[in-house]
Amino acid sequence: MAYDKFNTLRSTVVPLSAENVDTDQIIPARFLKATERVGFGDNLFRDWRYDVEGNPKHDFVLNDPTYSGKILLAGKNFGSGSSREHAVWALYDYGFRCVVSSFFADIFKNNCLNIGVLPVTISPEFADVLFNAVSADPETEVEVDIDRQTITLLSTGQSESFDINSYKKENMKNGFDDIDYLLNIKDEIAEFVAGK
Repeated sequence: MAYDKFNTLRSTVVPLSAENVDTDQIIPARFLKATERVGFGDNLFRDWRYDVEGNPKHDFVLNDPTYSGKILLAGKNFGSGSSREHAVWALYDYGFRCVVSSFFADIFKNNCLNIGVLPVTISPEFADVLFNAVSADPETEVEVDIDRQTITLLSTGQSESFDINSYKKENMKNGFDDIDYLLNIKDEIAEFVAGK
């Protein structure tokens, strides 16, 4: 199993309203030297979280104890820029299991699905509803149901549907990356090769 299984996630939300956040802002290039997925969460949004001396910037949302949770609510066009799996590794390693935005860069969205972070695309109007709800009450919870493909603001019941490729959906539910999926059906593959 490559990552945690994803079925229904109920969590508080970390709001990051900045738009056009690129992968170099998510994980700066100088931290891309490692090849294992561990430790990247320490440098998630590194230049936004810390000053040049390594001290936390108290006005950045990840350093604000008011907000916590496994869902990152992001501004429009999240994950643009270079194709960088490390950006998603950093989100996952930090503890996020879902990123919600009104628009994702395609490569970033696919990287999320391959690494176990569910990208949920919602309308700009519903994004505003969620940002306002979390701003009014940081304890606000959101539920993401991958089976029903819905995201719901639990305090009001407002909900939207989201799209996900059926293959990636099953992989997310099982905690599989592409290799895990193939290993899971290796007997069927062997039978096919043998002509059975």
